[in-house]
Amino acid sequence: MAGVEQDVEQRIALLSPHLTERQRRLLLGSEAKVLGRGGVSLVARAARASRDTVQRALEELAEGAAEPLPKIRSRQAGGGRKSLTEKDPELAEDLELMVEPVTRGDPESPLRWISKSTRQLAAALRGQGHSISHVTVAELLGKLGYSLQATAKTIEGTQHPGRDRQFRYLNRQARAHLRAGQPVISVDTKKKELVGRYKNGGREWQPSGEPEQVRVHDFIDPAQGKAIPYGVYDVGNNLGWVTVGSDHDTAAFAVEVIRRWWQAMGAPLYPKARRLLICADGGGSNGYRVRLWKVELARLARETGLTITVCHLPPGTSKWNRIEHRLFAHISMNWRGRPLVSHEVIVQLIAATTTRKGLKVRAEFDRGIYPAAVQVSDQELAAVPLRRHVVYPTWNYTIRPTAA
Repeated sequence: MAGVEQDVEQRIALLSPHLTERQRRLLLGSEAKVLGRGGVSLVARAARASRDTVQRALEELAEGAAEPLPKIRSRQAGGGRKSLTEKDPELAEDLELMVEPVTRGDPESPLRWISKSTRQLAAALRGQGHSISHVTVAELLGKLGYSLQATAKTIEGTQHPGRDRQFRYLNRQARAHLRAGQPVISVDTKKKELVGRYKNGGREWQPSGEPEQVRVHDFIDPAQGKAIPYGVYDVGNNLGWVTVGSDHDTAAFAVEVIRRWWQAMGAPLYPKARRLLICADGGGSNGYRVRLWKVELARLARETGLTITVCHLPPGTSKWNRIEHRLFAHISMNWRGRPLVSHEVIVQLIAATTTRKGLKVRAEFDRGIYPAAVQVSDQELAAVPLRRHVVYPTWNYTIRPTAA
């Protein structure tokens, strides 16, 4: 019988990879039927299956002669291992109680203050008497509609009561300037960047297995310092200007960037301009509370002969500043995954930024020194030829090129 069992084992091993579950079961039954007495035990050993499986296969062969099973099924209805949730109806509910302890369960749940990893969830469920692995926890969470997700920045906090009114006023000012052929610019400082071989977010095409090598730690290199990109976005012409500084992000630096934009790009584009509208955030180097910002703008107005109007965005709305999504977002996409090894490389990457809608950018490096914490006296501020508007005078004001 040893030789017969070996032959049966070889036939089953050869055919099994090509058979469905039902076909394999019928093969075991046919082998046992041909062998006759003792065939069930012999086939069970050869196929490493249970005697009950082979016996059921024999019965299935006998029943199939009168009424064959549907060909689309591999097993009988209701056959196969029962799912954990069928054998343990409380499992899914207990898992949801742990995942959402604040709204769906006990606020004192021990998992409320720890990482909700699948291994910890599985351990906690086993502590409650459930038999489950961390792999099954992950599968069950997927069936319950859960997935791994990061937090989403959507809650803006308390809104200023005049937020909508200021936006409408700013838009009216912008439309009026553009209709008159006067320049409208959006200004802001982009996020400061470490200069050197540091990791930069995003991915870029590289030869397979040869990623760009960067430093392990993001400690600032004193020799390189940081890059401070301050941008000017021309709303009417879809053009950008970015000056990359290396000293301090001050109001003097911000206005110097606007001055360079006007001399190199603004004046040639708007030879008949008499007014300039600046849309700026409420804080930072161009904030509405910054005295030096107003003093430097007054100096710029005298130099250019322009009447400069400034409209600040309401607090907490900097992401709606046009320069953010019309210019800065495309710069970030253009240099994604690339280490910003020097200021010159940063300038080149910014200048290479374009979009399908025709955005073009000019960039330069400013090695100038802009001291921080410059004090402006009350007398200097009072000398600024500034007229505040009726609508939110703190946020909206006009600076004339000469004193009244």
